Amino acid sequence: MGARYKFDRMELAGAFGDLGVLLPLSIGMITINGLNPSGIFVSIGLFYILSGVYYGITVPVQPMKVIGAYAIATALSASQIAASGLLIGLFLLVIGGTGTITFVGKYIPESVIRGVQMATGTLLMTQGVKFVIGTSKYQLLQGVAEPYLCIQSVGSIPIGIIIGIIAGIITLLFLNNKKLPAGLLVILCGFILGLTLGTYDGFNELRPGIYLPELLPFGFPTNADFSFALMVLVLPQLPMTLGNAVIANADLSQRYFNKDSQKVTHKALCLSMSLANFLCFLVGGMPLCHGAGGLAAHYRFGARTAGSNLMIGMIFIALAIFLGIHALAIINLIPFSVLGVLLIFAGSQLALTIIDIKDRKDLFVSLIMLGITLASNLAVGFGVGIVMAYALKSEKLTV
Repeated sequence: MGARYKFDRMELAGAFGDLGVLLPLSIGMITINGLNPSGIFVSIGLFYILSGVYYGITVPVQPMKVIGAYAIATALSASQIAASGLLIGLFLLVIGGTGTITFVGKYIPESVIRGVQMATGTLLMTQGVKFVIGTSKYQLLQGVAEPYLCIQSVGSIPIGIIIGIIAGIITLLFLNNKKLPAGLLVILCGFILGLTLGTYDGFNELRPGIYLPELLPFGFPTNADFSFALMVLVLPQLPMTLGNAVIANADLSQRYFNKDSQKVTHKALCLSMSLANFLCFLVGGMPLCHGAGGLAAHYRFGARTAGSNLMIGMIFIALAIFLGIHALAIINLIPFSVLGVLLIFAGSQLALTIIDIKDRKDLFVSLIMLGITLASNLAVGFGVGIVMAYALKSEKLTV
């Protein structure tokens, strides 16, 4: 068994590896849906720390992407988002507490797990490219590719593409460098660029102090909020959460950490996500999960112990408590194109788990899942993948 905690440059670099997913959705839900930065960052920080302490290894913390993306695209109210967090917390508590997820997990074929991982990785890479070229939903809503930079282009070339190419080259050059880890270097360069060319939006209102999150800052959701959240947010999110954040994540953790990941069970993941979403409901945060893509990101950029969880968790809590609503001014210094590069490399790491598939039928299932996911969503791909995997067990069917 390896060291439970390390606090070195590699762990710090790995801790920053998943910011490409966390920050854009956080920023979007703060600016568009009216969520409070204190509630979001405190819940993220505590979830990181408590997960690291319990599981004893690097554990990812991510926003629930179906809920987050839909909420931002349609400008849902904070109360509707809070309702979705409470409902999904209850679902996960029941599924995990009764052991239902353990039973289900035993019958999910490996080809389906690999399909989820490859599809999720591809989605992350796609989103990363959108951040670099400026076509993500948030950037389109802002009307510019880099809303917090003074310069938008150099000649006819968008600044985001230039930053993305440079950040990508830096990442490739330093990806396995332990003295100067790529993740840490890219984030530092992003901050320096933000300080040099940034708009400093919100800096004039920056007021350090002690900002504690409120309990139920948006009040208790109405029955209409719960009904809407159940049908539009929770039911579409659940299959993706079970496929990616539970089953695929547990599998990936076992691949990365072997015996050290013995606590990362399907049941434990459901219960820890359930408790996290109850916390998010109470303090007005966004629904959270343990995404396999987040684990791939942390691991690819150097995280190997729970030390990475403690470091990134303390950073988020410090932002929430000492800066409160003004924390966004600091976060906005990192260009979207830098976050995009992190996403591209994290996604590729996750998608490459498919390389251990040798059987033609299994590979076919994973590829079909990828195609369906890109055409619709991961929940549909997950369901079709399960049906196809069992159907192809018949010797009468060939591919």
